[in-house]
Amino acid sequence: MIKQGNALELLQELEESSIATAYFDPPFNTGRDFALDSSTDGKKVKFSDKWDSDEAYQQFIDPVVSELARVLKPDGSLFFHISAAEMFIPELVCRRHFKNVKPIFWKKSRSKNNVKKKLGATIDVIFQCSAAKEPKFNPVYQPLDAYYLENSYKNKDDRGYYALGHLVNGRTRTIDPADDSAKSEDKQRLYSYEHTDGRVWTPPNGWRLSKTSLLELIEVKRVHFPLGKGNLYRKIYKHESKGKPATDLWDDIHSIAQGSERFYPTQKPDKLLERIIEMSSDPGDTVLDPMAGSGTTPAAARRLGRKYIAFDLSEEAIRVMKEKREL
Repeated sequence: MIKQGNALELLQELEESSIATAYFDPPFNTGRDFALDSSTDGKKVKFSDKWDSDEAYQQFIDPVVSELARVLKPDGSLFFHISAAEMFIPELVCRRHFKNVKPIFWKKSRSKNNVKKKLGATIDVIFQCSAAKEPKFNPVYQPLDAYYLENSYKNKDDRGYYALGHLVNGRTRTIDPADDSAKSEDKQRLYSYEHTDGRVWTPPNGWRLSKTSLLELIEVKRVHFPLGKGNLYRKIYKHESKGKPATDLWDDIHSIAQGSERFYPTQKPDKLLERIIEMSSDPGDTVLDPMAGSGTTPAAARRLGRKYIAFDLSEEAIRVMKEKREL
């Protein structure tokens, strides 16, 4: 669904606890006006990002965030996108309406070669906000860095090159034996494994998986055994790797370069929204963007099999979504 109108008024029409993921990319309080010619008839997509004061900007975003909190599912997440330079007020607002607020740092560009009198601004902050301590989360991945690729996949067997993944807990984690023994067998982590050659492994801080799961990995030859003493490790094959589990620093997705096709002055890359949607919702869930601009969010949601709701005040933005994005 796409609708033109005031975001706050349209949000009030939505049902409570109906949205899995909301992405909010409001004006950044930059003190600038933005415009982009995205059509062949000379019409421009434009908006003003000028405010009389920080208080006026806060009064603009606060009621929208309040409504977003209302419409989110109990395990849903709001992703509030803002520049690092203007993150203070949005964080205050987000913490007023959500119990859990965690920043994701997006390194949107490599450098700013035209900056002479200050540090180049390359970081945006995306606050993930949720009512739940553990909101809906699906693993997403980033590319393996060159150093890891060169130094980790040094072991080889009949399947190919592999790195070593931990199977035992480190010294910083302790498990109470009484608590562990009271658990069901598939939850227990304090146990011994005896190899056919007589060697026995009994890690003092426990295993990271159940004994049944360990034996299954051993059966299919996916456990690395040391020649002498040492821990057992899971084999992580290079040809099977999805990448590394994503961290809270996203430096592998770049902003849309000057000269590339853009539909909106502050358009975000499709890959950024795809990652946000993938990690916080499932196919069939509903994704919301109350100030959708070029329609990156609903377009990404559609590709990933999610339903979408997108609002924008601008008639030209709605036209872009319908004509350019074919939404």
